[in-house]
Order: sequence, then C-alpha cells, then structure tokens
Amino acid sequence: MEGGEGVGSCQQTPVNGKHYEWQLSNGHQWLPIDNDHVIETHYCQPGAKGITINCIDWQVFIDFDKLQTLTPGLEVQRLSFLPQRQTEDVGWYFRDDQLWREYGSQSSSRASSSISSAHVERQFTLNPLGTFSFTVGSTGYSLDFSTMTQTNCSTGLRRNVRRRPKFTSITGSFYTTSVSSTQLPDGGYKWEFMGEEGRWTEYKAHICSFDSAAIEGQYQLTPQGQLHYKTKRHSYTLDFSSMCQVNDRIGTSRAVRRTADSGSQQNNSSGTLPRWQFQDVGGLWKDYSEGSRNSSQDIELQYQQNPSGTMKFTIKHFSYELDFSAMTQMNLSTTTTRAVRRLNQ
Repeated sequence: MEGGEGVGSCQQTPVNGKHYEWQLSNGHQWLPIDNDHVIETHYCQPGAKGITINCIDWQVFIDFDKLQTLTPGLEVQRLSFLPQRQTEDVGWYFRDDQLWREYGSQSSSRASSSISSAHVERQFTLNPLGTFSFTVGSTGYSLDFSTMTQTNCSTGLRRNVRRRPKFTSITGSFYTTSVSSTQLPDGGYKWEFMGEEGRWTEYKAHICSFDSAAIEGQYQLTPQGQLHYKTKRHSYTLDFSSMCQVNDRIGTSRAVRRTADSGSQQNNSSGTLPRWQFQDVGGLWKDYSEGSRNSSQDIELQYQQNPSGTMKFTIKHFSYELDFSAMTQMNLSTTTTRAVRRLNQ
C-alpha cells in the first residue's frame, strides 16, 4: 500500500530530538516505528532500494522509491518535524554507469552539471509532476519528476533519479535493543567480524541491532569514528579507525572487515569497479588488499568523490598517502614513493 511523506507541515519535535518519524498504519491509526533511525540511515543512502523491518509478528518490506510496503493493507509514511520557514536538506541523485551521483558533483570523466540539488529541489517544489531542462557542458538534459528520470536530449539515454534527505545524526548514542533487517544498497558493502573458529561472520540486525547497511551508513558519516550497539547480553564498540570490535565489559577485541557486496557493484561494461594497484619492489604491480581499509572499492569511492585529491590509510605500523592527481603512493614515515594505476575491467 502507498504511503506519503511529510515535508515540513508538522511543527512539533519528537521527544528524542529527531526531525523525522517513520510510521505504519493498518488503515485505522498511524503508529511510530521503534528505532526508526535504522530506517532513516538506510533511506538517506541514494543507492538503497528499500528495507525489511522485523515487527512483532511479521516482516515488512518498505520500498523507498514508492514509499509503499509489500504487505496488503499496511501503509507507511515518513513525517518531517521542522520549525517554520525551515526546509529539509535534500539531495538529488542520478544513476551513473557506476554510482549514484549528486547533481552538481564532478567525476573524473564528466563535467559538473549546471545545477545543484538545491536547484532541482526548487523546481520540484514548484511543480512535483513537471519537467525542466539543464546542461552539462554542451549537452542538454531533461529531468522528469513524474517518472523520476533524466534524459539526454541528444542520445535519448535515460537514467534513473532519486530524491533523498541528507542524513543528520541526532544528539546522543546510537544504542538500540530493537531488531530489524535491511537490504544492502546498490554498490553496498558487507561488514563482518572475526567470529568463533576463525570464521568471518556478517553483522545481522536481529542479533546486534545493526546490519551491514546500517553500519555502512554510520561509516560514511564518520569513517574514523565509533558505533555502539547491544546484543541481548553484551554491549560493544565498533571502532572504524582500527577496524575492530570491543566488548565493553570484558574488553575482548575482534577484527572487523568491510568488503564489497558481491553482485551489487556495477561498472559501465563488465559489472565490476576499476581495480587499483601499486608498483611494488622489482616493478611488479600488486592489487590493494581486499577487505581492508585500503581496498580497491574504498580507493575508488574516494577517487570518485575527489579525482584530484588524496586519501590516507594505514597498513600495520605504516601510514600512507595516495595522491590521485600524481597517481602515487607515499610512505609518510620513509617518504618512499611508488607508482599507482587504475585499471578498468
């Protein structure tokens, strides 16, 4: 059933300080969803298609594009609680060959568009079912709000478009005891910890409150930060900077890794993202390590955000800086510099 989304008409603020609230209705009464920050975190990721939440007696899938559930007779809505004359910070994104990109951003192979998310939102507010035109370089495009698609006026190539709020972390801890299960977004990542008998075990919401998609949302916000969560018996801290999980009571530490979700990464030709390599001793080209903080997926993500910038990472006791403009990697302790390359697959 189809729901709706409030866009600032409500003036009061929920008691926990959030500016939003997710609700479900069986046709008689709208009721708030417990721990809806998990839904919000996922919803704010432009690649997220939807989320499955665990209610008391059943599971409910929420389609983010349609704001509908797949459960007959059950509606969903997202309300915004904002002061008068204040609007929600909204991002507009189009699906590129590899990633969801925000309007106004610039990639390595494309010029930045003449419009930003704010421009698109302004046009959408004026006519939510209309269209408007803009240019990128010398190419003209048409954006259709009724179908949420962008069309190249010269080639006719059509791309999907999404409108999502920008995530704002609420004051306080992200502790929660509720359970829910989410689906990884397009181009998502899987988060795992080293479990018993040396086996990598994926985080599951029905066990530890957060799953891969929710953890990824927090990681994108604060890549050097921490995430706190609880299981039935223990509380834990997940440290992104050291990629480890610590039991808050007894201090037991376990390794954590972040890997690309198989089948979700896409490229313009072969279905995989470009591969990053560095030139080792003897001129041998080596791949950046999978499952670590400096994997090809992590490097590509940073590269897409700023193709002329730099990124830093740590391997064992050494810190490195990768310079995208010079395509070099430098050991910050020894200043040893190695060549880097990016291979399209």
